[in-house]
Amino acid sequence: MAEVQLVIFTLGKEEYAVEIMRVKEIVPYKEPVKIPNTPRFIEGVINLRGEIIPIISLKKRFNLVDDLINEQTRVIVVNVEGKQVGFIVDDASEVLTMHDDQIDIAPEIITGIDRNYIAGIGKLEDRILILLDLNKIFTDKENEDLKKIQ
Repeated sequence: MAEVQLVIFTLGKEEYAVEIMRVKEIVPYKEPVKIPNTPRFIEGVINLRGEIIPIISLKKRFNLVDDLINEQTRVIVVNVEGKQVGFIVDDASEVLTMHDDQIDIAPEIITGIDRNYIAGIGKLEDRILILLDLNKIFTDKENEDLKKIQ
């Protein structure tokens, strides 16, 4: 039975997960520098130890209600298509190991976010985790726009 280690984070009341191997680090939120003429969900860039990282609001990307930033807010720095990108999340709570029999494919009807982003649905006792496919978060054009920012 295959296992996968996941970093769990929240957006609003929902729990999401990405493979731990894609996560470079998790850092406290800091205000990004705005970049003009970028898509609405690109909040700007930060300088993380000399590297310029585009910062993405996953809530805006998924058309979710955008809550205020607070002391729990984190930036998860991940590798997407060979680039480092920071995702603003409400909280990055834990790392879990799941077996493949605990993960289902996404149901036909998903509300709230586009189904293409979803790699699967994780089931843990009374919890449901939405597993994201980081390679499908952005369109080809958006990936090109992100390359220009770095």
